[in-house]
Amino acid sequence: MSTEVKTGAAAEAVGRAPDRDGLAPWLNRAVLRNGPLGGLLALVVVMAVLSRDFLNGQNLLNVGVQASVTAILAFGVTFVIVSAGIDLSVGSVAALSATVVAWAATGEGLPVWMAVLLGLAVGAASGLVSGALVAYGKLPAFIATLAMLSVGRGLALVISGGSPIAFPGAVAALGDTLGGWLPVPVLVMIAMGLIAALILARTYSGRAMFAIGGNEEAARLSGIHVKRRKLVIYALSGLFAAVAGIVLAARLTSAQPQAATGYELDAIAAVVIGGASLSGGSGKASGTLIGALILAVLRNGLNLLSVSAFWQQVATGLVIALAVLLDTLRRRSAR
Repeated sequence: MSTEVKTGAAAEAVGRAPDRDGLAPWLNRAVLRNGPLGGLLALVVVMAVLSRDFLNGQNLLNVGVQASVTAILAFGVTFVIVSAGIDLSVGSVAALSATVVAWAATGEGLPVWMAVLLGLAVGAASGLVSGALVAYGKLPAFIATLAMLSVGRGLALVISGGSPIAFPGAVAALGDTLGGWLPVPVLVMIAMGLIAALILARTYSGRAMFAIGGNEEAARLSGIHVKRRKLVIYALSGLFAAVAGIVLAARLTSAQPQAATGYELDAIAAVVIGGASLSGGSGKASGTLIGALILAVLRNGLNLLSVSAFWQQVATGLVIALAVLLDTLRRRSAR
């Protein structure tokens, strides 16, 4: 009788176990997968409660404009982080590309379309150099892109003579609005986000990025030419940085060699906040966009609340630390 009772109790316990074991992982996955979006929604609610001006239509458009340059930079950085790399040069490359466009069109009299193509080519070439240093020079990505950060900023100062250069009017329209209310930078941000999502999800290069970030040696053994892929990855990051620089210069109506200083940190933060892993192998363009919006909402809301810029830096740092902590928890959960 005792044996039967124990057997029945054990069977009942086994019958209950799947419910407990099945619920916890489901909740875990739901929180970790939708954490960035949930964080953005929660932040919007908090800011709306604290400031009655936050949900004003014009202010929400301002949030989109404020997020645009960071998001475009971050889309390019997403490619690098997914492949387990890092790119610290995007802010300088953005400034250099915009400076080249303004110098070529305003100073040298090149057609605007040719000046823009030259600026984009400079951005891609800068990324290509960083990729070559990483892939063929065997330099750590941190060192290679840190060197490009310095080189890019220095070249921007040399070309401009340290002074802002007027941006051509045809390109400056990228900083305007359509119909008097829809900001063009937001449209460019959405377009670049769609391109990034397409590259990550639908191209060979995108699949190679995830494979390299997941296990570089396994990717090499599976037939992926890792060195060439890294050249493509960093060139794409440089190209996206060039677009971001042109949009920023259009908003400022001038190319400023010191523009976008520190933006590389915001771009990396947006990618991590959006759910990408710094160890590589995971990341989405949509998550990166959410990360950029979180940073923009946070800063915009704190500005509306008249919070000191010093405390804003503290708040941003805490958000980044929380995002990295969630990334660590996610990887532990996966293991």
